Amino acid sequence: MDVVVLTLAASATALATGLGAVPVFLMGRRAEVLRPILLGVSIGAMTVASLLGLLKPALEEGSIASVVLGFAAGILLLVGAGAMLGKRDVRVGELRGGSVRLSVLVFGVLFVHSLPEGLAIGTAYASDRAGLSLFVILAIALQNIPEGTAIALPMQAAGFSRRRQFWAAVLTSAPQPVGAVAAFLVVEHVRGLLPASFAFAAGAMLALVALELVPQVQLRRHALGASLGTLSGAGAMLALAAAVGV
Repeated sequence: MDVVVLTLAASATALATGLGAVPVFLMGRRAEVLRPILLGVSIGAMTVASLLGLLKPALEEGSIASVVLGFAAGILLLVGAGAMLGKRDVRVGELRGGSVRLSVLVFGVLFVHSLPEGLAIGTAYASDRAGLSLFVILAIALQNIPEGTAIALPMQAAGFSRRRQFWAAVLTSAPQPVGAVAAFLVVEHVRGLLPASFAFAAGAMLALVALELVPQVQLRRHALGASLGTLSGAGAMLALAAAVGV
């Protein structure tokens, strides 16, 4: 029963990514105006979730060495995936050009980093810390929404249909249910992996923030919207943490 509930919860976080494509459907190219704000929300939410929901319990339950190794492995995974995908020049059917390449790059990076997010869900669910699993699930679902917008925007510019934009957004989070169940089953039998798994997911999430999201909002004209979004996302996560007692 635990595995079924966990699978449904992780699948819901994946479907939340598809919601991020909705503003693009409704506003068309005008959705670009919302991008700095939505990216800011994602930055704030992911940062707080990584620090408070993952690194804090990892440090409390594990050794410094296991946390550092797990954290470093998560960073290396994200950095390596981004470097590999960034060098490829791809086409999708008859579509080509910079927007197609950017679409594939964003899809690939989000797809790769969603596995550690799934690990975070599974390890939090396996933990006996009160409220932690709910916090991590809601935090990841919230930050998945602007990620859906991030994938839909370049796909629209490249000429992809609305249906492809929506399902591409959902598919970027497809590894989450798989990673969640795998982490839950492993951690249930090997409790010592819990701190390292938390640290691994935190490292990957913070690397995504620093290397992929923050550079997209560094332009001066995006600063105000991104700052407001970041404060909103971080504030929502802090309020959520207080509500569930993390």
